[in-house]
Amino acid sequence: MKLVILDRDGVINVDSDKYIKSPAEWQPIPGSIEAIARLHQGGFRIVVATNQSGIGRGLFDMATFNAMNDKMMEMVFRQGGRIDALFFCPHTDAENCGCRKPRTGMFEEIAARYHVELKGVPCVGDAMRDLQAADAVGAQPILVLTGKGRKTKEEGSLPRKTLVFADLAEVARHLVAAKE
Repeated sequence: MKLVILDRDGVINVDSDKYIKSPAEWQPIPGSIEAIARLHQGGFRIVVATNQSGIGRGLFDMATFNAMNDKMMEMVFRQGGRIDALFFCPHTDAENCGCRKPRTGMFEEIAARYHVELKGVPCVGDAMRDLQAADAVGAQPILVLTGKGRKTKEEGSLPRKTLVFADLAEVARHLVAAKE
C-alpha cells in the first residue's frame, strides 16, 4: 500500500495567522484539490494529519471543523479523488499532549490504523513541526513553499533528507511519476 500524509492548513488550503474558523474561510490553494485527486488516481491512500488548536482555543467547534473538512472532501471527490482519513490534534501547545506535531502521536495512530511502518512514507507539510514529526518516525519529510513553507525554508535547519517542492501539485507529479 502506498500512503501519503498531508498537513492541511498551508498545504491543501490557504492558511491564516488568525486561524481558518469556518467553511467560508476554508479556501483551497490553487492546484491542491487536483493534486490530491492525482495522488488518489495514482494509487496512493491519502491521510491528512493536522494540528487544530483553534478547537482547543474555542475559536470554532467540532461541527464547524467537520463542515470545513466536508467541504474539502467534497471538492476532492468532485475531482475524482478521495481522502481516506483525517487525523487531528485539537489541543493547544499549553496542553502538552502527545499528538500535537512535532510530537508523533498522530503518526503513530496512522501507522497502527493502516498496519504499516512509516519508514519512507511521504509526509507533506509547510511548517518545521510537520517535518520534525515526519523525520522522528522515519518518514520522508517534504516541504511545500505554500503557507508557511517559504519562511520555514528560509529559517533553515530542515531535517536532513527533506525534499522541497513549490506546492502540492508539484509533489503529486513527483510521487506519481516515481511510482510508475
